[in-house]
Amino acid sequence: MPLQTTAQSPVPVRTELRLAGEWVGRLGRIWVAGQIAELTRRGGTAFLTLRDPVAAVSVRVICARAVLDAADPPPAEGARAVVWAKPDLNTARGSFSLTGIEIRAVGIGELLARLDRLRRELAAEGLFAPERKRPLPFLPATIGLICGRDSAAERDVLRNAAMRWPAVRFQVEEVAVQGQYAVTEVTDALRRLDADRAVQVIVIARGGGSVEDLLPFSDETLIRAVAACQTPVVSAIGHEQDNPLLDLVADVRASTPTDAARRVVPDVAEQVALVAQHWARARRALAGQLGREWSWLTDIRSRPVLSDPLREIDRREESVTALAERARRCFAAGLQRASDDVGHLSGRLLALSPAATLRRGYAIVQSRDGRVVRRAADVTAGERLMVRFAEDQLTVTAERAASSTMGA
Repeated sequence: MPLQTTAQSPVPVRTELRLAGEWVGRLGRIWVAGQIAELTRRGGTAFLTLRDPVAAVSVRVICARAVLDAADPPPAEGARAVVWAKPDLNTARGSFSLTGIEIRAVGIGELLARLDRLRRELAAEGLFAPERKRPLPFLPATIGLICGRDSAAERDVLRNAAMRWPAVRFQVEEVAVQGQYAVTEVTDALRRLDADRAVQVIVIARGGGSVEDLLPFSDETLIRAVAACQTPVVSAIGHEQDNPLLDLVADVRASTPTDAARRVVPDVAEQVALVAQHWARARRALAGQLGREWSWLTDIRSRPVLSDPLREIDRREESVTALAERARRCFAAGLQRASDDVGHLSGRLLALSPAATLRRGYAIVQSRDGRVVRRAADVTAGERLMVRFAEDQLTVTAERAASSTMGA
């Protein structure tokens, strides 16, 4: 629980340091990892400054010289190491330090093993998934470049990009690309460029180096910052054989800074040649289409209906005349047949006509109501009758009926 103090009843410095020392002592023995920044031997005691390679913090380590000599290989300045130590707060001086019990130098194999574990953890989170990769813009208006101060990587990117597209624009952020401040400065520069709306692609470039030199580009803080970027990121770290974790999380991996320049801007000569190629292809396609249409038009024009329009009219006129003559003949033949049929029917009618019978000497007797008298018994004495002959008729009066002879 916190100390109960006031301005009127403060605690002495010795009490505060004693209590703080007790709290520090409760940590027990712990393993601490860092980089040896300073190493001094004084008699039987060794003094080390163990620095965090990411954050700008360090701690003093005091150990017996035998502890330092027992390490295999012996640690040296700049080497990475893990120290088994007991935290200690010197109450007389008010200083914090570690009392080293065992020191182990961290070799390349252990560094690679740590990187491999980190790679698997980040891959399991999906930070390296291909579907997260974003395509680069065809011709970015402004390219952000993160590189070392006055570095060969910067010159390579700027020179090769200008050779490919002279109008290209860069916004350069020069930072530390090695050492304890590298991760912080690269991450801060990345966030500044990502916040700039004019920057459409970011290139992180560095020349080759040892595994230890390239460790900042495998740091988890930087990897997560790249994954959170809204702007596409190109990784151009080291040479082809170098493979920091930044290469896996970046949207595009370039084998070298020169390759990064080739990937972020198009080659103006290639684009001009491509435009000329497309223009020639379009010209050939258009010429082919025009040729096909001209051939079709020539073929149409060569047809008789278009080459000699009056000839077709004459042919049609002959056809119409022939059809009209055929129709006239057919109609005349039909009329002749109909006339013959009428003649035949007329002859038959004349043969069967009562008038023809009357011309042979017969007569037709009719009563006054027009009824034909067929028998003498149908006539009464004194009845007036009409006798019709072939040419005229006669009115008579019957004298008596039911006789084999009748007079008028």
